[in-house]
Amino acid sequence: MSGTPGGVLIFKGMMKILDSLKLPEAALISDLDDPQSTLIHRDIIRKKPFLKKLYLAFYRRLANGLQAVPPGAIVELGSGGGLLKDVLPEVITSDILFLPHVDVCFRVDQSPFKNGSVSAFVMLNVFHHVKDTHAFFSEMDRCLRPGGKIVMIEPANSCWGRWVYQNFHHETFDPSAGWGVEGEGALSCGNGALPWIVFRRDYGVFSQRYQRLVLKSFRPFGPLAYLLSGGVSFRQLLPTWGYSLVQGLEWLLSPLSPWLSMFYYIEVEKNLENQKGV
Repeated sequence: MSGTPGGVLIFKGMMKILDSLKLPEAALISDLDDPQSTLIHRDIIRKKPFLKKLYLAFYRRLANGLQAVPPGAIVELGSGGGLLKDVLPEVITSDILFLPHVDVCFRVDQSPFKNGSVSAFVMLNVFHHVKDTHAFFSEMDRCLRPGGKIVMIEPANSCWGRWVYQNFHHETFDPSAGWGVEGEGALSCGNGALPWIVFRRDYGVFSQRYQRLVLKSFRPFGPLAYLLSGGVSFRQLLPTWGYSLVQGLEWLLSPLSPWLSMFYYIEVEKNLENQKGV
């Protein structure tokens, strides 16, 4: 934000508006790394119709990327309070936290799956929390079958996305950082810029180090819907019937996605032979 007196006043005014829009349930959360916080988020996602529609749209986008994967297990990493089983009933859900609705509990760099047994790993806003990305990619390479994929949706380092994340989100968003995430918290610690760092800024390093993991898609999208949904912390800003209108507006704005997006859709495929990525 601007350091001028006018800019400071505008920022303070915006923060007061945000405080007035906070959900009562969000006030119950004091520790994001407490499994109970994830259960509260799960309940919020299911009770807010606009947000639930958006989550289901995210999962359908991810599921569409799995149409050509080989037979094998489909595993969601960092399932949290999500809804992927509503779209892919056969998915194996997992999380680093012990949660009653999740199938398996493990760290993303210590998978319990056998070599070459997984057809796809699915992630929604999880990669930017990974502490050791080198160990993560080595584990993905070990578990994936040839032709298997990692599909993820992550924060975007667009002009608009970066401004929103740096000013109104609790997580770090640092495009100049390295490949890891500092801190011990599973959910409280992260760097929203990490996907851009690995798959754009340092893609040459990634492609040399993990030659069987090839970036197939890196698409920006979604400038408005998540903000208008209020996410898991704020009231939704539009009636639920406005969801389709917002989707139409985002489609009209899609040519400006490199500058206006809030998210990336990312697809990485494991190949036996080296191929160039996007």
